Amino acid sequence: MSSQTYRKQEQEPASEEVTEVAPGVLRLQLPISLPGLGHVNCYALIDGDGVALVDPGLPGPESWAALTDRLATAEIPIGRVHTAIVTHSHPDHFGGSAQLREEAGADVLTHASFRSSMSEANDDLEPIIADMTDEEILAHWKKRYESMGETPWGTKREPPPDHAILRFVHEDNGQRRFLSPEATIRVVDGQPVRFAGREWFSIHTPGHTVDHLCLWDPEEGVLLSGDHVLPTITPHIAGSTEIADPLATFFDSLDRVGALEGVTTVLPAHGHPFDDCAGRCSHIKHHHHERLDILREAADATGDAPVTEWMKVLFRERSWGDMAASETFAHLEHLRMIGEANSRRDSNGLLCFELTKPTR
Repeated sequence: MSSQTYRKQEQEPASEEVTEVAPGVLRLQLPISLPGLGHVNCYALIDGDGVALVDPGLPGPESWAALTDRLATAEIPIGRVHTAIVTHSHPDHFGGSAQLREEAGADVLTHASFRSSMSEANDDLEPIIADMTDEEILAHWKKRYESMGETPWGTKREPPPDHAILRFVHEDNGQRRFLSPEATIRVVDGQPVRFAGREWFSIHTPGHTVDHLCLWDPEEGVLLSGDHVLPTITPHIAGSTEIADPLATFFDSLDRVGALEGVTTVLPAHGHPFDDCAGRCSHIKHHHHERLDILREAADATGDAPVTEWMKVLFRERSWGDMAASETFAHLEHLRMIGEANSRRDSNGLLCFELTKPTR
């Protein structure tokens, strides 16, 4: 059987192996099928009180079957899971937590600011889907999505493709598991929590999302980094947020974890464990500074233009859309905040940016 070669670790399909990656910590890879990603790492933190699971995968039967199979391999009964730790509000991280709460009575631990835009867009969908055709589901879901309003750069929000919406609804079987779970434990920056027989410290790391949470174990030198620091891809920067300068905020978050002393093992949500936390943080920052330089170099040719035009400078056509525009907006807004760009609304309400020559 031929094996496929993947350019990035994060693209690799989920392995069925369960491996110990730190004292009292097992890695269970769960399958996902999202752009650029082939798996999510769920980590089991084990001690005498039971098991805490970090980022228990997508909702739906495929991920749940994989999770229960991996737990069985590790000889962990589902009833031993006392906590689902969710690093941030994306469904490949929080999805399995609702079922863990139902099946095992597990607590759901998040940062205090945890939220999900999906819950806002679909809050009234589940009670009526049983009586709706697929066409009615699509129309209803899109109407609710539109009710979220325009993006900060003035465009209408793009709903997911029809097939993704229908999978979103039908795989959930009316259980609302695709919606963000209700957190039972909300932690703040610096708050200690105890798992795997030792103390971990909560680190709020906004950037990829506003509510991103890392956990730091100084005793063993282990950092659970979620999507904040990944081994071979750079995390998406959420520009559609109330944070004034999302890119600068992300840089600050990278500096915080990059400055941790004694890191021996970084456990990311995608890809393989690695040891050079400071070096990887520096590399990710360098990547985004290169992106800023690309925008600077395109200033004369692009002129005074909407975010969606600047997006075409940074991204290939296959990536155009709200996610690419969001990251472009984050970079442009950073340039504006440091005095290298001006912005205005055009007659259609689109936010336009024009870069200025930086003062030396």
